[in-house]
Amino acid sequence: MGNSNTDKELEKLYSELRETRSSLEKHNLYDSHSSSEINRNDLLTFFVGLLMLAGGLFMILQNIQVKNNWSSFYFPIGNFNISSGMTTLPLIAGIAMLFLMRRKIFGWVVFAIGIVIILLSVLLTTKLEWRTTNAYVFIIMFGLTAAGGAIVIRELLKNK
Repeated sequence: MGNSNTDKELEKLYSELRETRSSLEKHNLYDSHSSSEINRNDLLTFFVGLLMLAGGLFMILQNIQVKNNWSSFYFPIGNFNISSGMTTLPLIAGIAMLFLMRRKIFGWVVFAIGIVIILLSVLLTTKLEWRTTNAYVFIIMFGLTAAGGAIVIRELLKNK
Protein backbone atom coordinates (compact mmCIF):
# COMPACT_ATOMS: atom_id res chain seq x y z
CA MET A 1 0.00 0.00 0.00
CA GLY A 2 2.94 2.36 0.69
CA ASN A 3 4.16 1.64 -2.82
CA SER A 4 0.93 2.86 -4.47
CA ASN A 5 1.04 6.17 -2.54
CA THR A 6 4.60 6.71 -3.75
CA ASP A 7 3.55 5.93 -7.33
CA LYS A 8 0.67 8.42 -7.11
CA GLU A 9 2.99 11.14 -5.74
CA LEU A 10 5.56 10.48 -8.47
CA GLU A 11 2.87 10.60 -11.15
CA LYS A 12 1.59 13.90 -9.74
CA LEU A 13 5.12 15.41 -9.71
CA TYR A 14 5.73 14.15 -13.25
CA SER A 15 2.52 15.77 -14.54
CA GLU A 16 3.45 19.07 -12.84
CA LEU A 17 6.88 18.91 -14.46
CA ARG A 18 5.30 18.37 -17.92
CA GLU A 19 2.99 21.36 -17.38
CA THR A 20 5.87 23.57 -16.28
CA ARG A 21 7.94 22.51 -19.29
CA SER A 22 5.10 23.17 -21.74
CA SER A 23 4.46 26.63 -20.26
CA LEU A 24 8.17 27.46 -20.49
CA GLU A 25 8.27 26.30 -24.11
CA LYS A 26 5.35 28.61 -24.90
CA HIS A 27 7.29 31.59 -23.54
CA ASN A 28 10.62 30.49 -25.13
CA LEU A 29 12.23 30.22 -21.71
CA TYR A 30 13.07 26.54 -22.05
CA ASP A 31 15.97 25.53 -24.27
CA SER A 32 15.31 22.13 -25.79
CA HIS A 33 19.02 21.64 -26.58
CA SER A 34 21.24 19.98 -24.05
CA SER A 35 24.04 22.05 -22.55
CA SER A 36 26.69 19.90 -24.21
CA GLU A 37 25.37 20.56 -27.73
CA ILE A 38 26.47 23.65 -29.60
CA ASN A 39 23.68 25.43 -31.38
CA ARG A 40 24.47 25.93 -35.07
CA ASN A 41 23.20 29.50 -34.98
CA ASP A 42 25.50 30.31 -32.07
CA LEU A 43 28.48 28.90 -33.95
CA LEU A 44 27.53 30.81 -37.10
CA THR A 45 27.11 34.02 -35.11
CA PHE A 46 30.53 33.50 -33.51
CA PHE A 47 32.26 33.06 -36.88
CA VAL A 48 30.44 36.03 -38.42
CA GLY A 49 31.63 38.13 -35.47
CA LEU A 50 35.15 36.77 -35.92
CA LEU A 51 35.07 37.69 -39.62
CA MET A 52 33.82 41.19 -38.80
CA LEU A 53 36.55 41.64 -36.21
CA ALA A 54 39.25 40.38 -38.57
CA GLY A 55 37.98 42.55 -41.43
CA GLY A 56 37.92 45.66 -39.27
CA LEU A 57 41.40 45.03 -37.89
CA PHE A 58 42.70 44.35 -41.40
CA MET A 59 41.31 47.68 -42.63
CA ILE A 60 42.78 49.52 -39.64
CA LEU A 61 46.21 47.98 -40.12
CA GLN A 62 46.09 48.79 -43.85
CA ASN A 63 45.78 52.49 -42.96
CA ILE A 64 48.81 52.63 -40.67
CA GLN A 65 52.16 53.54 -42.19
CA VAL A 66 55.29 52.31 -40.46
CA LYS A 67 58.30 54.57 -40.79
CA ASN A 68 61.76 54.11 -39.38
CA ASN A 69 64.38 56.80 -38.96
CA TRP A 70 67.17 54.37 -38.01
CA SER A 71 69.98 55.40 -40.27
CA SER A 72 73.73 55.48 -40.42
CA PHE A 73 73.74 58.54 -38.23
CA TYR A 74 72.69 58.89 -34.59
CA PHE A 75 69.58 57.96 -32.66
CA PRO A 76 68.77 59.06 -29.12
CA ILE A 77 68.58 56.77 -26.10
CA GLY A 78 67.52 59.02 -23.28
CA ASN A 79 69.89 62.01 -23.35
CA PHE A 80 72.59 60.14 -25.27
CA ASN A 81 73.04 59.99 -29.02
CA ILE A 82 74.43 56.65 -30.16
CA SER A 83 75.37 55.93 -33.74
CA SER A 84 73.59 53.01 -35.34
CA GLY A 85 76.94 51.38 -36.09
CA MET A 86 77.79 51.37 -32.38
CA THR A 87 74.83 49.09 -31.69
CA THR A 88 76.54 46.28 -33.62
CA LEU A 89 79.64 46.30 -31.38
CA PRO A 90 78.21 43.90 -28.74
CA LEU A 91 77.13 41.55 -31.54
CA ILE A 92 80.58 41.58 -33.12
CA ALA A 93 82.26 41.17 -29.70
CA GLY A 94 79.97 38.22 -28.92
CA ILE A 95 80.86 36.51 -32.21
CA ALA A 96 84.56 37.05 -31.52
CA MET A 97 84.18 35.66 -28.00
CA LEU A 98 82.50 32.53 -29.37
CA PHE A 99 85.57 31.79 -31.47
CA LEU A 100 88.27 32.88 -28.99
CA MET A 101 87.11 31.67 -25.58
CA ARG A 102 86.90 28.13 -24.24
CA ARG A 103 83.86 28.86 -22.10
CA LYS A 104 81.41 29.92 -24.76
CA ILE A 105 78.64 30.90 -22.35
CA PHE A 106 80.03 34.44 -22.04
CA GLY A 107 80.19 34.74 -25.82
CA TRP A 108 76.56 33.63 -26.14
CA VAL A 109 75.46 36.13 -23.46
CA VAL A 110 77.24 39.04 -25.19
CA PHE A 111 75.91 37.86 -28.58
CA ALA A 112 72.32 37.77 -27.21
CA ILE A 113 72.76 41.24 -25.66
CA GLY A 114 73.94 42.51 -29.05
CA ILE A 115 70.86 41.09 -30.79
CA VAL A 116 68.58 42.65 -28.15
CA ILE A 117 70.29 46.05 -28.50
CA ILE A 118 69.89 46.02 -32.29
CA LEU A 119 66.21 44.99 -32.08
CA LEU A 120 65.50 47.63 -29.43
CA SER A 121 67.24 50.34 -31.45
CA VAL A 122 65.08 49.50 -34.48
CA LEU A 123 61.88 49.36 -32.42
CA LEU A 124 62.64 52.58 -30.55
CA THR A 125 63.15 54.48 -33.78
CA THR A 126 60.01 53.14 -35.46
CA LYS A 127 57.17 55.59 -35.98
CA LEU A 128 53.54 54.71 -36.79
CA GLU A 129 51.50 57.22 -38.79
CA TRP A 130 47.83 57.15 -39.69
CA ARG A 131 47.09 57.59 -43.40
CA THR A 132 44.53 60.18 -44.34
CA THR A 133 41.13 58.57 -44.89
CA ASN A 134 37.55 59.76 -45.16
CA ALA A 135 35.01 59.54 -42.35
CA TYR A 136 32.98 56.80 -44.06
CA VAL A 137 35.93 54.39 -44.20
CA PHE A 138 36.94 55.38 -40.66
CA ILE A 139 33.46 54.55 -39.31
CA ILE A 140 33.34 51.27 -41.25
CA MET A 141 36.76 50.19 -39.93
CA PHE A 142 36.13 50.89 -36.29
CA GLY A 143 32.45 49.89 -36.48
CA LEU A 144 33.35 46.48 -37.88
CA THR A 145 36.02 46.02 -35.23
CA ALA A 146 33.76 47.04 -32.34
CA ALA A 147 30.71 45.07 -33.52
CA GLY A 148 32.75 41.97 -34.36
CA GLY A 149 34.58 42.07 -31.06
CA ALA A 150 31.31 42.50 -29.15
CA ILE A 151 29.70 39.55 -30.97
CA VAL A 152 32.70 37.30 -30.33
CA ILE A 153 32.81 38.24 -26.64
CA ARG A 154 29.04 37.77 -26.28
CA GLU A 155 29.17 34.32 -27.85
CA LEU A 156 32.17 33.26 -25.77
CA LEU A 157 30.54 34.38 -22.52
CA LYS A 158 27.00 33.27 -23.42
CA ASN A 159 26.88 29.93 -21.61
CA LYS A 160 28.79 30.98 -18.51
